[in-house]
Amino acid sequence: MQLERSMSPNTVAAYMYDVGLLMNFIGDNYENIGLKEITNEVIREFISEIDNMDLGVYTQARIISGIKSFFGFLILEKIVIIDPTELIESPKLGRKLPDILTINEIEQVIMSVDLSDNEGERNRAILETLYSCGLRVSELINLQISNLHFNEGIILVTGKGNKQRLVPIGAQAKRNILIYLEHDRPKHKIERKDNDILFLNRRGNKLTRQMIFYIVKTHVQKAGIRKNISPHSFRHSYATHLVQNGADLRVIQELLGHASINTTEIYTHLDREDLRRVIMEFHPRNR
Repeated sequence: MQLERSMSPNTVAAYMYDVGLLMNFIGDNYENIGLKEITNEVIREFISEIDNMDLGVYTQARIISGIKSFFGFLILEKIVIIDPTELIESPKLGRKLPDILTINEIEQVIMSVDLSDNEGERNRAILETLYSCGLRVSELINLQISNLHFNEGIILVTGKGNKQRLVPIGAQAKRNILIYLEHDRPKHKIERKDNDILFLNRRGNKLTRQMIFYIVKTHVQKAGIRKNISPHSFRHSYATHLVQNGADLRVIQELLGHASINTTEIYTHLDREDLRRVIMEFHPRNR
């Protein structure tokens, strides 16, 4: 997964968790059974077991997909001859439309940051960058100062599978980053290994994913917004606002770093949902 498919550590961890669930189930329910002895019936019993674990439908679907992928690998490597998951169908799930923020709500969240706080300048720069560039959390926390090309108005982002892409950065995000670099970042004793990392904690280390979630949740609450908002919601909002303003889907795919246009197409569904809401609210026959 890491060497051949360049999957991220988080994706690898999820697959390992899925296979671990299967192995634990087999260890608890069967004696002296190896990979070659796992049958379709065993897999079906395992699926029944995870169905009773009070997991969400998307989590269950991911586990089944992970197990099927695992046995596909075993077949490819000739470790097993028969694939016990061959007749198991992956659940067909509709796409879940994420919560997004309106442009006004984005502004409210960013303005909720108190710049007199110790991390205020950093936090505002983080929120501006999330929205201005549509970054994943992993891309944000690994963003390097040496990859900020402000004269050209772009930043170099390293995404999934270590694939790099150039993303335009807005004037407001650029301004807040420069303020942070000038006033806040120099106050900390920076660890050598994180010297080129843009956003740091008070100990001079790279921020964690959990810290970004905390920053976003804190300022969404301060802004009085009651939606289920995460850092990824800023990425969804970025893409949705581009679609609503007429941006080409292929361009958005490039900006987001999506391998497939199918992933980007969710934002056309979001836009249609917004149009439906407007019609239901404002069309005279629907009042």
